[in-house]
Order: sequence, then structure tokens, then C-alpha cells
Amino acid sequence: DSISCRDIRMMQEIEEFRAGVYRHYKGAYYFALGLARADETNEIVVVYTRLYSRDGLPLSTRLLRIWNEEVESATGWVRRFVYVGHATPGEHIGG
Repeated sequence: DSISCRDIRMMQEIEEFRAGVYRHYKGAYYFALGLARADETNEIVVVYTRLYSRDGLPLSTRLLRIWNEEVESATGWVRRFVYVGHATPGEHIGG
């Protein structure tokens, strides 16, 4: 069996993924807990929670390939989510 370019790209995305805080291109912040496998499709998903108040369930999932894709914004093409670290800007960890 040969490995496709898509499989290689997915393996790279899995290796490069980091848990932590991400900024969505529209400005909201989310905490990505880690990666999981969608049982129905075997696709890799990001498990995350929003860092702002909203009704509804606190955890969400998004396909890793969609999490990493570029989207068109008012300023041009940008990544949907950008890693910002282990805390939101202005937040101090450990005092």
C-alpha cells in the first residue's frame, strides 16, 4: 500500500498540532484540548472549548483539516485559527 499526499499532509498536521490557546480569525479565543478520532469517519478532530461566555455545551469539535485551513477575510487569506500560546494575551499563568 502506498501513502497518498493527503495522508502525508494529515500526518504532518497531527505532528505540528499543539494544545493551547488559539485566536479565531474573527477575534474570539478558544482553548484546544487535543486531538481525537471521529468514530463515524475516522477523521482527526480538534477538541476545544470557547474562552467566552455562551449558552450551550462547552466542548466542540472541528475537523483538523478545517481547523488548519485558510479562509478569506476582509484583509485577505488568513488561517482560521492561529496558535497564541498557553494563555490569552494579557493573562498571566502562575501569578
